[in-house]
Amino acid sequence: MFDPLVIGDTVLSSRLFIGTGKYSRNTLIPEVIACSGSEVITVALRRVDPAGGTENIMNHIPEHMKLLPNTSGARTAEEAVRIARLARAAGLGNWVKIEVINDQKYLLPDNLETIRATEILAAEGFVVLPYMSPDLSVALRLRDVGAAAVMPLGSPIGTNRGLRTKELLRILIEEVNLPIIVDAGIGRPSEAAEAMEMGAAAVLLNTAIATARDPLGMAEAFREAVSAGRKAYLAGLGPVEESAAASSPLTGFLG
Repeated sequence: MFDPLVIGDTVLSSRLFIGTGKYSRNTLIPEVIACSGSEVITVALRRVDPAGGTENIMNHIPEHMKLLPNTSGARTAEEAVRIARLARAAGLGNWVKIEVINDQKYLLPDNLETIRATEILAAEGFVVLPYMSPDLSVALRLRDVGAAAVMPLGSPIGTNRGLRTKELLRILIEEVNLPIIVDAGIGRPSEAAEAMEMGAAAVLLNTAIATARDPLGMAEAFREAVSAGRKAYLAGLGPVEESAAASSPLTGFLG
């Protein structure tokens, strides 16, 4: 069964988005892409010295991948907008993941600045995917100002702590008529599967794959987990009961 994820005018067959950070070597990236089956990859813009011999990470990303530049490092809406415009001018396309972060301990997003940046960039024709702390009012506001999807965190970036915001994610999935892409904190394939079982449209992760002992094996595990979770969601999970419910009729016993 073909079960596409549509964001903007792009049709995706994979619901696993991945990142490019923390790998022991950049040559792993194309292998991870192949093992994960992902079609979307996020990249951060950084200032480099052309004479410094800095490796261009774009040389390791296959052409078929949809690029999702992020505004990592932005502390205000204005900085995020500037980074997004630079990314588009550099040929990275019109998708952008808004990250506006002032908190340097937990790296939690500034939701108000994120709304401001989303409104400006959506009006300029960007396909905007804002990273946010899961809050219903904020998600609805992001939808209203033009976000193509919202990306609530499962737990703080890079922690591998899983779905600590599960109840808030559930509310967003139920109430916001946009793709919900769970971003940050997912550390185990079982957590990715759980997010998909809840009805998330996709998940984005980086650290869990990049820091695994075997990143390629972990990429495969996440690919299968996301697929399994999505299939379970579409099939419909059985009801959860407080009391035991026998699988066989409680009549006609032989004893």
